[in-house]
Amino acid sequence: MISLQDELVGMGLRVSVSPAQTAFYIMLVMLGILGNATVVCVIGKSVIMDRGGGRNSDIIIINMALSNLLVSVMRNTLLIISDMGLELYSSKEWCQFLMGIWVWLRSVNVWSTLFLSAFHLQTLRRVAPTMGTINRPRGPPKTLLLSLALIWLLNYFYSIPAHIFSTNGNMNSTETLMLVSSTTRPLLGCVWNFPSNRSGLAYATTSMVIHETIPIILMAITNLSSLYTLYTHGRVRSSVQDAPVIKRVPAERRAAKVILALIMLFIASWGTSIISVNYFNYNRGTSAEFLLVIARFANIIFIAMSPAVLAVGHRRLRSCIRATLMH
Repeated sequence: MISLQDELVGMGLRVSVSPAQTAFYIMLVMLGILGNATVVCVIGKSVIMDRGGGRNSDIIIINMALSNLLVSVMRNTLLIISDMGLELYSSKEWCQFLMGIWVWLRSVNVWSTLFLSAFHLQTLRRVAPTMGTINRPRGPPKTLLLSLALIWLLNYFYSIPAHIFSTNGNMNSTETLMLVSSTTRPLLGCVWNFPSNRSGLAYATTSMVIHETIPIILMAITNLSSLYTLYTHGRVRSSVQDAPVIKRVPAERRAAKVILALIMLFIASWGTSIISVNYFNYNRGTSAEFLLVIARFANIIFIAMSPAVLAVGHRRLRSCIRATLMH
């Protein structure tokens, strides 16, 4: 095992940031907190007041916005404190706890976004409801809630190595390996500490493939499938005017555009982080520090901008924002 006096086998790099970068980052973090809190409160209130248990899509949106909010509060606000020059350091136990939480929340954030895309594709492919479905009393969607609970549970299992292979460094600690699902630099003195460079790189590579690359590929596939499904529905619309699903094509097309924009935003921000981080992990060229700055902002762009994208296609969110601006 490598001692703390030697170089820790961890992740990230201490990168200097300018006051302008810090101000812009603070603005994005505050925008993400306010926006996602608004999404959770406004849509959550409508779900609670709906005696039928709420629309499934609304519950999925709440889950995604909640993961965004928790990432902002539990991690990004601490990054702001660090940027403002306040040096805080945690014990080894607290670092193991915090690193696990950061990895867990980021992981849930990824798969919750994919779940939204997959759910919309399933909605578009659903045929007219049967009489049994129509006459069945509405209630909380147990299957959906179970699926969301599994996302949180399985990603917690994924975050367990963060509880084990992390430790506390000191003010001079830098890190030599980085994971997109965690922080891009030492925070509160917490760094990764794998037994060897090889084991750390193996974990980072496995994480990149299973947790970071596969969800993006699946998001792209589901969105292309959604667009193709809408295209086929539109072609037969004139010949089957009375089909319940066909009548909903205009509304579903608007929803598809919003979700497509949301997923494209996620792919752009997350993909930028993956490219930047893995360039740092495998190449270490002269551009490494610049790419880490890019990765840092790419990580927050989706969290900050997703509430605005959702507001475009969600009537209650638009009404809430309009009422707030009017007053």
